[in-house]
Amino acid sequence: MTELRLAKPSWLRKKLPTGPEFERIRSLLKEGNLHTVCQEARCPNQWECFSCRTATFLIMGPRCTRNCRFCAVDHGPLEAPDPEEPARVAEAALKLGLLHVVVTSVTRDDLPDGGAAFFARTITRIRERSPQSRVEVLIPDFQGDPEALRKVIEAGPDVLNHNIETVPRLYPSVRPEADYRRSLAVLRLAKECNPARVTKSGLMLGLGETAEEIRQTLRDLLDAGCSMLTLGQYLQPTPDHLAVERYVPPEEFEAWRDHALQSGFARVASGPFVRSSYHAETLFRTGEIDSGKE
Repeated sequence: MTELRLAKPSWLRKKLPTGPEFERIRSLLKEGNLHTVCQEARCPNQWECFSCRTATFLIMGPRCTRNCRFCAVDHGPLEAPDPEEPARVAEAALKLGLLHVVVTSVTRDDLPDGGAAFFARTITRIRERSPQSRVEVLIPDFQGDPEALRKVIEAGPDVLNHNIETVPRLYPSVRPEADYRRSLAVLRLAKECNPARVTKSGLMLGLGETAEEIRQTLRDLLDAGCSMLTLGQYLQPTPDHLAVERYVPPEEFEAWRDHALQSGFARVASGPFVRSSYHAETLFRTGEIDSGKE
């Protein structure tokens, strides 16, 4: 039996910019043998971001040890992380003139520390090559290992992001190998280790969550010390991934943004096309970004 899928509404139609900067970034990444989450996760904003000279670097390879049912990143077999990759990321950030560098990774449960030391080396190399740049990291949960998390924190990222992704009831179907409380503990420990550190998280909407479940998840994030939040529409990357349960209209995203700010978040990006690192530098600096509406 063929599964019925919702038709995409008009607000999810987006023009795809191209041009010299788009091609320049794509060529630079290819020459440096670098990956971006923009490409590997099939992000709908990659054309826009590349055209604006931004990209989110994906370190430790393009394959993941987990099989989250919302994510387009490939899985196994895995290779050892390339020890030269942190230097190449730093060089690419310098060539792009980035003032706010975002680095994320696949989940590497096969590594003893989950890749925490590799994150730390990448942060250090970026600091050496571009001391004027801020560094934001979007990290996995490191299987809840506090020592691994401390390695990243001690490297001194300006923003530490770990996405909660969805409400706890949906974890078994959306993130079967993750744990809601463990993800909250990552954010809480990051704040406890350095209260001045900015911590950030994000949720996808449209997977079947209720309004009260969203409100409770936001309360949980605030209790864990999280001060920055992103809310975006889940989009099914392939027919093999979870289907969209609902397309959330732009005005509802705006209402959630208002609610989150009134609840205590300092910075909130909320809109159909918003993703974890969407206009990350602008959100960090001003707290105001285009919501992604057309």
